Amino acid sequence: MKIVKEFKEFAMKGNVIDLAVGVIIGGAFGKIVTSLVNDMIMPPIGRLIGGIDFKDLTIPLYTKEGEAVFKVANPDAVVPSIAYGQFINVMIDFLIVAFCIFMLVKVINILRRNEKKEVAPVEATEKECPYCLSNVPIKATRCKHCTSQLEATARG
Repeated sequence: MKIVKEFKEFAMKGNVIDLAVGVIIGGAFGKIVTSLVNDMIMPPIGRLIGGIDFKDLTIPLYTKEGEAVFKVANPDAVVPSIAYGQFINVMIDFLIVAFCIFMLVKVINILRRNEKKEVAPVEATEKECPYCLSNVPIKATRCKHCTSQLEATARG
């Protein structure tokens, strides 16, 4: 039961929930970027270089004699090949996601810097009496609680 309680405390911390939301949104964003690359960016590029679909770009693993490097028991099976077109799609996908994350972090850092600049330091209006530890006005020369003589401050 102690482990269940500890897990509940861990799971309910704000950071864990924020991380879970981030992972879910990140997965959905990844699908959007993949669709953008596969359905919007690569088809025009393929059209420009001769009507090629990048997903179909492969290097079959054949010998010079025309036999497959790896023998397959089933002659109807797909011949092994290096799918470099799909790799190009995935690399472009990654670059777009990485660039978007870079821009997001950059904007967040700018907002944080502005947030820090806006917070002005609060000027103290009270000081602590060294004798009775009560708070007294900063300009006071005598404690209102214990009537002790206080040191004069630079502001007073």
